[in-house]
This record gives sequence, C-alpha cells and structure tokens, in this order.
Amino acid sequence: MSEGGEAELIPGLGDVPRAPAKNDGTRKDGKKSKGAAKKGARRPAEALPVARVAVDMSLPHLDRPFDYLVPAELAGKAVPGCRVRVRFAGQLVDGLVLERAAESDHEGRLSYLERVTSAEPVLSPEIAALAREVADRYAGTLADVLRLAIPPRHARVEAEEPPERPAGDAGAAGGGSGEGPGPWAEYPAGPSFLKALGEGRAPRAVWTALPGPAWRAAIARAVAVALASGRGALVVMADGRDVARMDEALKAELGEGRHIALTAELGPAERYRRWLAVRRGTVRAAVGTRAAMFAPVEDLGLVVLWDDGDDVHAEPHAPYPHPREVLALRAHRARAAALIGGFTRTTEATQLVEAGWAHALAAERARVRAVMPRVRPAGDDAELARDGAARTARLTHLAFQTARQALEHGPVLVQVPRRGYLPGLACGRCRTPARCGACQGPLSMTSAHAAPYCRWCGRIAGDWNCPECGFLHVRAVVVGARRTAEELGRAFPGVPVRTSGREAVLDRIDDERALVVATPGAEPAAERGGGYAAALLLDGWVLLGRADLRAGEETLRRWMNAAALVRPSAPVVVAADGALAPVQALVRWDPVTYAERELDERREVGFPPAARMASLTGTPAAIREFLSGARLPEGAEVLGPVPAADKERALVRVPRPAGQALAKALREAQGVRSARKAPESVRVQIDPLELI
Repeated sequence: MSEGGEAELIPGLGDVPRAPAKNDGTRKDGKKSKGAAKKGARRPAEALPVARVAVDMSLPHLDRPFDYLVPAELAGKAVPGCRVRVRFAGQLVDGLVLERAAESDHEGRLSYLERVTSAEPVLSPEIAALAREVADRYAGTLADVLRLAIPPRHARVEAEEPPERPAGDAGAAGGGSGEGPGPWAEYPAGPSFLKALGEGRAPRAVWTALPGPAWRAAIARAVAVALASGRGALVVMADGRDVARMDEALKAELGEGRHIALTAELGPAERYRRWLAVRRGTVRAAVGTRAAMFAPVEDLGLVVLWDDGDDVHAEPHAPYPHPREVLALRAHRARAAALIGGFTRTTEATQLVEAGWAHALAAERARVRAVMPRVRPAGDDAELARDGAARTARLTHLAFQTARQALEHGPVLVQVPRRGYLPGLACGRCRTPARCGACQGPLSMTSAHAAPYCRWCGRIAGDWNCPECGFLHVRAVVVGARRTAEELGRAFPGVPVRTSGREAVLDRIDDERALVVATPGAEPAAERGGGYAAALLLDGWVLLGRADLRAGEETLRRWMNAAALVRPSAPVVVAADGALAPVQALVRWDPVTYAERELDERREVGFPPAARMASLTGTPAAIREFLSGARLPEGAEVLGPVPAADKERALVRVPRPAGQALAKALREAQGVRSARKAPESVRVQIDPLELI
C-alpha cells in the first residue's frame, strides 16, 4: 500500500480494452483457411449483436477481449457471464462473455460464437472487473485470474433445482441473533466497528485478537451484523481445519442454511454446487480457503481475512495473488468493510494502518495481561547440563519441570519445527553435514533402526563415511516430531503421546493428560479445560536461523498461534535466547510493537512492504533478454541475477508509489516476448513472500 493511502492500492480499472483480434481466419500468406471460408458463407450482411469474450488464452500479447457475432439462435443464451466456445486461431477454445454490445469497433470481419456451453452467468460484473485489476496489479493475464476465480463446470449440478433462498433476516436467526457486541466488547473499538458495519458503512480494521478460541465467535458476530444490514459477507481462512471450525461458529451464530463453506476437500461437484449457491444469491455469506477470495458474494458488505501472515495463503498459480491484496481491492470497489485479523500482525497489515487505509483494533494492555500465557525463555546447554532426564528427552530442566507439573492439570502441547524423525544428520566426530555421495543431497533417517537415506534422490547411504575425517557414525543435527515423541515417551512413562503433522493432522485432543507433539500449523485444539495446561516451543534456533527476510516475523507468528491455545496464565516455555526481539515480543505478548519495528527496519533498507519488488526467474539468457527489453520505471533497481536451483533469479525493486508502473512494464515486456514466441519463459512474481 502506498504512503498516501488508497491511491496506489486502488489505481482504478479505467476502460477495459475492447480492441478485438483479427480472428477472421486470414493466414500470413493472405489466403483464407477452410474454417474462415465456412464462417464467411453463413454470416449475414448487417446488424447482429456482438459479444465481447474473454478467451481462455494465457498468452500475454493476447490479453484483451475479442468481439464475436452472436447468431440469432444463440441470442437468448449468450448472456453476459456465460461460458461459450469460440474459434480462435483456427482452434475451438473456451471463453466467457464479458458483455453484449450492439456493434463492434473492429473494422474487419468477425467470427461467430460457435456455441454456448452453459447459459448460467458464472462471471459477475464485479468479479470480471476485479479479475482485470488483479491481473494488472500482478503483471498477469485475465485468463489466469479467471481460472482461479471460477471453478470448472459441472453440468449435472447446474441442471439441479436450486434451493430456495432462506426467508427472513439473517441476523435474527440462530443462537447468537447478531445482537450486542458479544466478544467485541473485549476491544475498546469493537462495538463502534460493529455499529458502523450495521449502519451500512465501510469500517476497515487490522485486528490483533486476544489469545483463546473467542476469535471465531467474534468473526461470526461481525458476519451476522453484516447480513442483518442487508449485505453479504466473505471470510477467508488459511486451511480446511480453520474453515471447519469457522463453519461451526457461523452455524451457532446464524443458524442453518445462512452461509456456505468452500474447501477443496468437498470434491468438484459439491464445491461447484455451493459456489453456484453463492453466485445465484441463495446465500450471502461464505467462508473458505484462499480460492474463496473470488467468491461472487451478492452485495458484498464485509470481507474478513484471518492470519494473513500464513504462507498457506500464497497462491501457487500465476499470477500469484495474495488474499490480503485481493480482499482489500474488493472492499474498496464494493465500499465494503474489511477486517484483517490474527494473533500477530504482519508488516503488510502494519503498512495498511500507517497509510491510513485501516485502523488498529486491539484490546487494552490490562486485558491482554489477564488472558495471555506466562512465557519464559530457556537456554539450551546450561539447562541440559542440570538434569539427566531432561538431556534424554532433549528438554531443558525448566521445560521438563513445566511439562511434569502441567500434566497433572491437563494436556501439554509440544511444538517442533520439523516433521519426520531425524531430518538432518552430520558427522558424529567433526560435525560436517552428511551428504549423499551421488547428488550431494542432505541425509536423514526415518527411524532409529533405519539406514540414512538422501532426501533428494532417495538413495540409501548405509555405507556413508565422513569425507573430512573418515568417521563412520552420524549424529542428529535437527530432530523431527516423531523422534521428539519417542524421546518424550521415554521421559514421561505412562503418559500418552499424540503426534499431529503432515502425515496425520489431529483436529482436537480430548485426553485429559497427554503430551501432544505437533508441527507448526498442525496443533489440535484442546477441548477440555479451556485449552492446554502448558506449551513447550522447542528448537527455536531452527525457525530463527532460516535465511529468510521474514524469519523473525514468521517465527513469532508460529509461536503465538501455538501459545494462544494455552489456558490464561498457563506456562509456555520457549527454547530460544530471551534477548532476541521475537522472544521478547512473545514474552510481552506484543506483536504490534514488533511489527512496527520490523517495518521501520525494512523501510531503512528498502525491503517490502516499504518498497515494491518483482521476482524474475528463468534461464540466464531469458532474464537478460527480458531486462534489456523492459521499460522499467525511473528509480528501478535490479538486484542479481543469482543462481536459483537450475535457473537464475533477479529482483527488481522500486519505490512503493511506482508499484503499478513496475507491473505495467513487466506486463508489456511479457507481451513482447510472447508475440515474438520467445523459446524460454520467465516467471514474474510481484511481491513474492520469499526473497532470500
């Protein structure tokens, strides 16, 4: 976001380009193809309506609508937003009708629509305009954005009888009834936020939530207020587990049938059925993962994004839009309220507050201190030397005693940064990292009785010996969740040990007395007693030592998300140096000050979000050609290229106000290379999460 506020964030669509392609079948030698002759033979002389179609083509130099004639037999079906088939460059391709017009500005001959695949108007005008703006902002194409926004068609689902729209006022349904501030009473500005939302205004807030599970009820109350005001609401969560819990909270607040949950686990048919319910206006509230950021909610009045720092929000497909930016654009375009929340605050959200685009929404410090856990940092070597049992379990004396005492009152959460058993090995004598002899990949072990193997090529390295000193044995450098669970089982005999990670993620834990070993993001909720009796955050050096610009911010986010599952005033032990800034922020439960300091430091060195950056990844020759032909804005700085896997990567940095000019320059450069049919592609990513 720009220093000046909305001007840079919301540049405006302007006029969508309407210039149609010369798709009349004329070849370069001037002759007509057979398809074109057939089309010309059945084309009437005058005055057929025109459909402007977004053709499903990702070629940057063809990123514009194309005009097609609408034959009389398709005039009633080819409505704006429907799916069609058109002939493009001699092939039949899919497309979406953007709008109908009486005539075309194109002076040449136009082809006909081949057929209407479905008369269902799946593309709303709001989403069409949003998709164009997102494509421009991220230097992508409209076709790529529309693929993210509109799910594949399921003909049987479209033919089903649509359910009836629930009658009555949504805010008056359900157990919560949407009356009163509810959990928002904990925040000084919470009731005024709800009041502005209920009056149809567009408050925008960056919300630092109190620890505990009440944040879901708070979001549900905000959705109920938005629905009661006659507008729709959209909630975007990081993963399917959060969507399921939010779904339960919305049912409790709104009642049955008032909202829709959208996740990939539903399957193509059910997901399309629910998406159609939103598009048809059957329901006006939706909750889902990142793909739901484009959900066509009718008369949108509220957008909510929870935990915007989670890297799961990052879209892996071009043009790589982030839900935070997309929802901010939607809120601005629809004059809707926006709520970006989490237990921590990202530097990007802090930038929104500093730019005046949003206001801070947080509880008073006295209330924070009353509900936060008691966090204590613990060193490693000094504490391990004090207790043999603690050394066996890879715990400091403080962590061991904390876990033993807390188990008398409830379950204990143990967060381990790495999954697996022993994901990192080194020479047992000289500590040289253990590498594969074939590909130089890192060696790891899957169990205590397994031989080391290469994580890259899978080769068994049973005969490994250190290339530096010749020693035959290895030691653990990084210990995974399964090995930690094994160690804890020996240190706490008779105590059940549960694991939650990539292989099997637990949704909740019901044991009154258990050790729960989980990787970040896979921590189950403790249903009994109001949360965990204690939490141990192990191997902090693994998270803090990553070569990543966001290492400290991401580490604090993972720690606070885990600590927020602990009961008020319960102990949390973090295995890291207490003098580090992220550890101090955790001890004080003050993510806002840390984010503000982080933003100031990035502003001094010119890193995002204080500046705008684009990542260019490709072969060295392709990057050189790309940069030589790109008309970068004044003040642009090229960093690199540097090796990146088997390719190279260059970064282009510009001042924040020049972000749109940078995106435009990169789009034009991509278009030129596309028109020239450059043999090697360059991946362009605006504001990537990973810079190092």
